Amino acid sequence: MASKVSCLYILTVVCWASALWYLSITRPTSSYTGHRQLSSISIARKNVSFGNIRTRPINPHSFDFLINEPNKCEKSVPFLVILISTTHKEFDARQAIRETWGDENNFKGIKIATLFLLGKNTDPVLNQMVEQESQIFHDIIVEDFIDSYHNLTLKTLMGMRWVAMFCSKAKYVMKTDSDIFVNMDNLIYKLLKPNTKPRRRYFTGYVINGGPIRDVRSKWYMPRDLYPDSNYPPFCSGTGYIFSADVAELIYKTSLHTRLLHLEDVYVGLCLRKLGIHPFQNSGFNHWKMVYSLCRYRRVITVHQITPEEMHRIWNDMSSKKHLRC
Repeated sequence: MASKVSCLYILTVVCWASALWYLSITRPTSSYTGHRQLSSISIARKNVSFGNIRTRPINPHSFDFLINEPNKCEKSVPFLVILISTTHKEFDARQAIRETWGDENNFKGIKIATLFLLGKNTDPVLNQMVEQESQIFHDIIVEDFIDSYHNLTLKTLMGMRWVAMFCSKAKYVMKTDSDIFVNMDNLIYKLLKPNTKPRRRYFTGYVINGGPIRDVRSKWYMPRDLYPDSNYPPFCSGTGYIFSADVAELIYKTSLHTRLLHLEDVYVGLCLRKLGIHPFQNSGFNHWKMVYSLCRYRRVITVHQITPEEMHRIWNDMSSKKHLRC
């Protein structure tokens, strides 16, 4: 089995390299359209009720799953579901996570489910490559919205929806990005503590108290007509936050009746305010890059802007030196 997976992995890498070479030569102008049936992909047709909603949704989130893993939680209930926002070309980052902190088998007796979140790409070649990757690793979810920076909110809501539909009995959920290193020991044993009673209506990360940026040149520009208030509610940086699994359904249901914003972490904060859930500050979550040192990384939960090469190097160093004291 291992040799088969290795061969499939090598084949995928070769295919990715060929595809990226092709894309550097020419860009197809045709779009990935329609809800075409994928013979090798599981498409969700599960009827799920999210409770009685009396008002008409303004954001119905009526996107089909193009790639799904609806049975991922059937055999055993995960203690932690990790939702990782990624893009089609970030195969190296996904593979680095699979081989380091995102490996579902890192902790004996603690079930972890790792999933990568994607929309559909306008390039059919990249969509096909992700389909092949999904067939090998079975850890990718795709809905039929266009994958773009302005649709990051839809990507996060897709993850919330998936947990509510297919993994609602999980204890905790983490949402993070593909350039984040996660110190899983600190996350599991120091923050979540598997031997304690699971929390409810719980949300924590790096809490930001700020307001909208009105400069049109900014990446985080927020038009006044879209958000007229001068302050955002407290929200956790989208680079990494943790919440109890019951919050996934609550946020998803609330989003159906909350005007959509393209700033994903701000939008989740708006939903939390409607729900009366206050995010807790945790200094272990860092939304910036830190120069690596063994002792410094042992004290944190997340670090931002980590390349796939750095991820392997940090993971190997921390794993091989657990016996060393700081």
